[in-house]
Amino acid sequence: MITLHEHAGLAALNTFGLPGTARWLAEVDGAVDIAQLARDPRFAGLPRIMLGGGSNLVLSGGEVEALVIRLRAGAWHEALRDGNRVRIVADAGLAWHALVTECVAAGLGGIENLALIPGTVGAAPVQNIGAYGVELESVLHAVDTVDLHSGETRTLSRTECRFGYRDSVFKHEASNLAITTVHLDLATDAPLALDYRDLREELAARGNPPATRQLVYDMVCAIRRRKLPDPAQIGNAGSFFKNPLVSAQQFAQLRERFPDVVGYPQAGGDVKVAAGWLIDRAGWKGHRAGAVGVHDSQALVLVNRGGARGEEVLGLAARIVDDVRARYGITLEMEPRVL
Repeated sequence: MITLHEHAGLAALNTFGLPGTARWLAEVDGAVDIAQLARDPRFAGLPRIMLGGGSNLVLSGGEVEALVIRLRAGAWHEALRDGNRVRIVADAGLAWHALVTECVAAGLGGIENLALIPGTVGAAPVQNIGAYGVELESVLHAVDTVDLHSGETRTLSRTECRFGYRDSVFKHEASNLAITTVHLDLATDAPLALDYRDLREELAARGNPPATRQLVYDMVCAIRRRKLPDPAQIGNAGSFFKNPLVSAQQFAQLRERFPDVVGYPQAGGDVKVAAGWLIDRAGWKGHRAGAVGVHDSQALVLVNRGGARGEEVLGLAARIVDDVRARYGITLEMEPRVL
């Protein structure tokens, strides 16, 4: 079923709590509804934009002259079981954390490190979400999509999704495709990923009990709750900047100047530098600029302290990017998309 709203307010639909409206907002159940909207002459010529949980979004302000489409919450089911391996299919409108929670409870492993990441299942492949040493691409089998302009359906394999660090084909030439269902390959005996420093420290703080899937899930949730502010308490979009990739040589030069710099070597030889460290070391943690600021205990998170506008958020982000570039020769890239 399609429910249409004209000149719809979006402030309650983005975790930053930023003001803005959509020329049209359509709430839908799945691919059939999206295909119907794609062919509806009322929206001919209008851009079409998928809106998930609004947790990776900055509204720049004013009215978005577009058809904004939002999938209602869905469910998931087992599609195939082969010994310890289980393929599940999840509706794109389902909350990602709800899927992780239910899979862990069902004894299915592979995504427990991705617990408490906000947003929907359908948004997860777009961003190739990742946390604590695990990225979605490691378990994704395929995604079902529908073209927002033609209404045609198409299934993309993991390879066709062209995943990168916080990147996928859906941010580029396939931005016209709306993800409607996601196929994941999980396993009852999936190995636990405990190599990430925060997890090792959390495990030690708990007395090094035997690691279980439920324990990893619980630890990830505890760490995220300590480190990241709850959008229900203060508006934010989570980590605002990507961790930049630099060459091993550039990282060595950076370490000569700043011995405490935090970096994570990558398989290809590059080093992923902790953006939070760069911003914190530059003195931005706790910074306030009117209604916006940098979180008091997490430099990677920009916050709406009440009544902020999108232009203020983007202005603060630009100043941080300029300062980090001047200090370290590294250009930060925003994670959220600007609407």
